[in-house]
Amino acid sequence: MSTILEKPISVNRTLATSLEHAKAIEDPARAKVLQLLYRKHLNAEQITAQLKKSGFKKALTTTRHHLEILKEAELIEVVKIEEKRGAMIKYYGTSTKLLDYETPKDFEKKYSTVIKSTSKQIEQLLDALSKKTGKAKTSQNKQEYSQYLMMEIVNRAVTTVFEKRH
Repeated sequence: MSTILEKPISVNRTLATSLEHAKAIEDPARAKVLQLLYRKHLNAEQITAQLKKSGFKKALTTTRHHLEILKEAELIEVVKIEEKRGAMIKYYGTSTKLLDYETPKDFEKKYSTVIKSTSKQIEQLLDALSKKTGKAKTSQNKQEYSQYLMMEIVNRAVTTVFEKRH
């Protein structure tokens, strides 16, 4: 047998999510709902209308089903309930910002300099953080949990910076 192709792969991205969250947003319409609810409070009818504008033709009952899945995954929550003509209308919101994008083909070439110039400083910060999170007690794989904890801390810090600029 001869090798036709062999390519080393270097890890350059970490995706931190739970299986429950991944399943909840695997449907493109649910991912869109999460984006629609960023900084907005919408009810099921409003969400259905917004989905339609985005090319997702969903019945109101289907939208409600999607909302239930996102709610069970704790990605959205009921933020307001109004009574209107005897009916209870629930408004939903989220504390999660979903960034959906495609990496440009020239990404490495275009941003390699800024990545290299800031990596050392960030690595030093993460090394210090690693020493603190490595002491976390958990029944899971200790190293993986420490990495998850670091990602969560960094994610929240990055989110804080993004939100301050909004």
